[in-house]
Amino acid sequence: MLRDNDSQFRVRAEYQRELEPGDTVFDQGDPGDHLYVIQAGEVELAREGAAGQRVVARLGAGDFFGELSVVMGQPHSTRAVAVKTTRLLELDGATLESMCLAQPEIAIRMIRILVSRLIEAERRLSMLGVDDLLRPVVRAVLCFAEPESARDGEGFSVRTTLRGLADQAGLSMLEAHRALHQLFDRKLMRLADDRLQIPDLEALSAALEPAD
Repeated sequence: MLRDNDSQFRVRAEYQRELEPGDTVFDQGDPGDHLYVIQAGEVELAREGAAGQRVVARLGAGDFFGELSVVMGQPHSTRAVAVKTTRLLELDGATLESMCLAQPEIAIRMIRILVSRLIEAERRLSMLGVDDLLRPVVRAVLCFAEPESARDGEGFSVRTTLRGLADQAGLSMLEAHRALHQLFDRKLMRLADDRLQIPDLEALSAALEPAD
């Protein structure tokens, strides 16, 4: 958790944002360059995919979110909504960097939190059955599938990023990556140049059917 007295930056009113229940912090796919620290209240993170919306986290006071956008410059992979009356700190990249340089223990605590989140994600993956990941990824792949041109050969191809595939499936990139490797192992898909290839669309679609 990040403490309320970590830095003088925390008490500056220009970084504070007040939210009522149901207010949206950002939508999935929105560009973003801020880290959000919850001072009070609760925020729900949800991901929309082919199978519908899935809640991926509920965060409370001291938690932070939006780190991939502020550090990597990536669009938001989830939708963030206030569950109750909430007060946030909205920190841009330059402010966050200044905080970490002034007080390195802030960066250390953030790293520990991120590592714990990764460990938890790995634990959840180990508990999921293969079909729990394969089916939403196969549905997403079928949405993106296009016939190969005569020059490229037979079959179908998918031109999207891992992030795009994960967002469409309603999964994290780690989950989508694991599912793709399962499809590669089953010879249902292969990677060629900058695209995913589907040799047999019917065989891939069969992965949506429940196992006997």
